[in-house]
Amino acid sequence: MAPFGATMVLLYALPQSPLAQPKNIFFGHLLTCALGLLLLHTLGVSPLTLGLGTGLGVGLMMLTNTTHPPAGANPLLVMLAGADWQFLLTPVVSGLLLILAFGWAYHKSLYIKGISKHSWPKTN
Repeated sequence: MAPFGATMVLLYALPQSPLAQPKNIFFGHLLTCALGLLLLHTLGVSPLTLGLGTGLGVGLMMLTNTTHPPAGANPLLVMLAGADWQFLLTPVVSGLLLILAFGWAYHKSLYIKGISKHSWPKTN
């Protein structure tokens, strides 16, 4: 999934950003992919539903306090690809679990080695 590339930039380069926290990464992608699938399978693909998916996706992330900018592209990706509901498990959930596991291990190793003064996820 192309948006995962942008997720990795936030996760590795800006780990203290509120937009790069595990909750935002996981639920931002999950919610927007599910929304894209719902629109695809109920209303089909048209310029209107593509715009609606993007706008509703951003709004949904804002309402749930899970804003993650790369996830904003997910409704478009899902709808234009004509994905089925299995897409939520593979590549979305499986990919997210791998991204989060590697991100945690990477940042934990930097913190333990004293290279970074911050742990990830961000602690208040």
